[in-house]
Amino acid sequence: MFRRTFWFTAGAAAGVWATTKVNRKLKKLTPESLAAQAANKAIEAGHKLKDFALDVRDNMVEREAELGEALGLNAHPDAALPAGRRFAVIENTTHDSDNKKTQYLGTPRHSYNRNEDH
Repeated sequence: MFRRTFWFTAGAAAGVWATTKVNRKLKKLTPESLAAQAANKAIEAGHKLKDFALDVRDNMVEREAELGEALGLNAHPDAALPAGRRFAVIENTTHDSDNKKTQYLGTPRHSYNRNEDH
């Protein structure tokens, strides 16, 4: 008699456990539950994306500061400026000979007027 009671109790407990487990799975698969899960995942993904964007922004500011320091862009504006560059200027001298416009080395200088007949 004790055996029968033991197996009856074990079977009933297994049945209750299985029924509870199946009911929980079914509740997770209802449309409302699926929508809530999707919303929670979307919110979680949004938080992760926001954290990523903040990390990128922080690292970008840090890298810009490093580059500015390396290039000397963070120097005080009242500091002495380096001397300006000097450029060699070549004059374009023309001279007239025999009423022809010629360039410096004697090559003829042509007019580039589009309205002129050629």
